Amino acid sequence: MRPPRRRPGHLLLLLLVSLLPSPAPAPGPAAASASALLQALGLRGAPRGAPTPRPVPPVMWRLFRRRDPRDARAGPRRTPPGTSLRPCHVEELGVAGNIVRHIAARGAPARAAGPASAAGPCPGWTALFDLAAVEPAERPSRARLELRFAAAETPAGGWELSVARAGDATGPGPVLLRQAVPALDRPVRAELLGVVWARNASAPRSLRLALALQPRAPAACARLAEASLLLVTLDPRLCRPRPRREAEPAVGGAGACRARRLYVSFREVGWHRWVIAPRGFLANYCQGGCGLPAALPGPGGPPALNHAVLRALMHAAAPGAGGLPCCVPARLSPVSVLFFDNSDNVVLRHYADMAVDACGCR
Repeated sequence: MRPPRRRPGHLLLLLLVSLLPSPAPAPGPAAASASALLQALGLRGAPRGAPTPRPVPPVMWRLFRRRDPRDARAGPRRTPPGTSLRPCHVEELGVAGNIVRHIAARGAPARAAGPASAAGPCPGWTALFDLAAVEPAERPSRARLELRFAAAETPAGGWELSVARAGDATGPGPVLLRQAVPALDRPVRAELLGVVWARNASAPRSLRLALALQPRAPAACARLAEASLLLVTLDPRLCRPRPRREAEPAVGGAGACRARRLYVSFREVGWHRWVIAPRGFLANYCQGGCGLPAALPGPGGPPALNHAVLRALMHAAAPGAGGLPCCVPARLSPVSVLFFDNSDNVVLRHYADMAVDACGCR
């Protein structure tokens, strides 16, 4: 009697846990597997309910679509055909990394335009960035502060931005960065890595900054509308230096070892409320026999291991001498996931070895 066939949705969590780099989960129900997968996604636990409504920053969409153009919402392919994207490098930003976080500031209140600078310096703002989700193993490669100001008349000579560590009641610490700002019609960006903390150091648990924007000539003070931090980190545990490659045609008959189609849907497990993109992905799986001639490589197929061929030969000559080789993934490709974390920050993570492109006998 053939065993009952399980729906792919029932195997979804076990499949993902086997593909994602995560600590070995303790034996238990599917909840334990889901917990291990959440840890691999960098989440302390599943976000409760739907995330706070927040538009996804355009830069995060651009990075995701460049990295994973197979998503239905990505539109036309934005990466030229034949281009190999390095899994541990963010090409658009020109830095190493496999995790990108867009962190909105807390405690940066907007205020009305103040008096002219002749009456005194413009008051500043305090911006708090929660970086507790960044693990000690991650090494930052970019920490870009981005400020958006309400429309303001540009004074002669422009503006000057200053950034300092926010202190206690005694006031802010020494100014760490001064930067000329010609106008406020575009976002104001400043690189904090190497200024606020050392390049070879881990990110702090939180970052509290004192911001000030002073006109270089008498003018009304500007109003801060939004402050955010674009943090790129490299986690070597998630890094596999393998380029994305398309799956090759299956070799052999219907029962031969080859990649079988399996679509993983985040809606099936209820994660569509906080996984922004993709809606799902083709994880695929390997299935089929590895007897001769299936154990031999086909034209253009992955090379076979000598050990697998010898085992198949031995099994053909003496079936009781040993078992057949196993049908296992021979080539895998990465998948990018864009999601909200527990603090409603937008996170883009690149995971190696997530989708099976080709199978072979081992």
